[in-house]
Amino acid sequence: MATDFDVVILGGGTGGYVAAIRAAQLGKKVAIVEKGKLGGTCLHKGCIPSKALLRSAEVYATAKKAADFGVEVEAVSLNFGKMQERKQSIVNQLHMGVQSLMKKGKIQVFEGTGRILGPSIFSPMPGTISVEFNDGTENEILIPQNVVVATGSRPRSLPGLEIDGVHVITSDEALEMEQLPNSIVIVGGGVIGIEWASMLNDLGVEVTVVEYADRIVPTEDEEISKEAARILKKKGITIVTGAKVLPETLSKGEQVSISAEHKGSEKTFTADKILVSVGRQANVEGIGIENTAIKIEKGFIQTNEYYQTEESHIYAIGDVIGGLQLAHVASHEGITAVEHLAGEKPHTIDYDNVSKCIYSSPEMASVGLTEAQAKEKGFTVKIGKFPFKAIGKALVYGQSDGFVKIVADKETNDLLGVHMIGPHVTDMISEAGLARVLDATPWEIAQTIHPHPSLSEVFGEAALAVEGKAIHF
Repeated sequence: MATDFDVVILGGGTGGYVAAIRAAQLGKKVAIVEKGKLGGTCLHKGCIPSKALLRSAEVYATAKKAADFGVEVEAVSLNFGKMQERKQSIVNQLHMGVQSLMKKGKIQVFEGTGRILGPSIFSPMPGTISVEFNDGTENEILIPQNVVVATGSRPRSLPGLEIDGVHVITSDEALEMEQLPNSIVIVGGGVIGIEWASMLNDLGVEVTVVEYADRIVPTEDEEISKEAARILKKKGITIVTGAKVLPETLSKGEQVSISAEHKGSEKTFTADKILVSVGRQANVEGIGIENTAIKIEKGFIQTNEYYQTEESHIYAIGDVIGGLQLAHVASHEGITAVEHLAGEKPHTIDYDNVSKCIYSSPEMASVGLTEAQAKEKGFTVKIGKFPFKAIGKALVYGQSDGFVKIVADKETNDLLGVHMIGPHVTDMISEAGLARVLDATPWEIAQTIHPHPSLSEVFGEAALAVEGKAIHF
């Protein structure tokens, strides 16, 4: 059996289903092939479930400090099972929402694995899709005019460090834990590793982070990394940077241990579990890439600025192409790709204008260039910084650690980058993102009257600080 479509999308994650919706809006006949559940990693194994657990951890940590707010609580206890139930309830609700969107857009969903076929009786070009259904029924052939590959990514490990799902886990297994360990070693101090470190620490787990680079969250501005390390250490997290984990030293017993090279000697770490968080690898296997002229470099599919591969009718978006592996980026890449294949003239994405968020406690968020990146590009920079401790709403909220840092071009006054660490900065970074898109200057940000008392005042004060005109610090 063969069915014609205008667009077939391999993968129903955030990028894939958003691309499908946009294609349907443009009048295209659309199909999604998804071997798991619609919503993909973000909805089921990443963004949403982890943030649900982070919120529970935040509430628990706040409840333990209730007396600081004048609220007397006799005892605070943790029900991890209830936390997991709440997480799953949120995921289920959103999953139903995505399914409804597919019906609304008349998007046909095939539950199975899609594989790109080479030139055949169906098409002189590669791109015909064979669907192997999850339920084992006979394969179906889909004949699309265009294909969008949105197969996402999965956690990767270090060579020789086997993930067994019990002693050595990734974030996938961590999300399904039925009970908390007493202690954990997290290999990798990037975004995911630090979010898990923060969450588990707030839940009472003894946490050690082992990071290969010389600082945690090394993709962030150096001052943000330094402040994050200070705050997390103050909370009781052990952070070891500049450490090369040695997979061959892994030992399992009642506990699990592993060693790392650190400052010229070998250091051993022992805990109930090891969580490996060293990045993600693209899902490019088993989808028929070898039947096409599509290029793969360093494990990622190569595309142009409109996400066309070497096969001009086949596009690829999201984690599978590398770059910023973020759900909101995948969504916009999907929209751009679909508009391009439909003959529209979409704006290409300026990745320097993409906001990035870390949902730990403290939260971190950024957009644009770090101070170091700006200097590497030849800019003469001027910096404005303002601390949350001088913001009334932060004191009211009970979280006054952190600051906002603005990097500007000294010659043109252009806004080059904004970096935040502190309460609710993941909700505030969008103002900075809009400022970047509109080419706003720090002066214009400062002229925007921010309401008092609000956390957002910190952004206006940081903008004033670029010219040494901050009022409250």
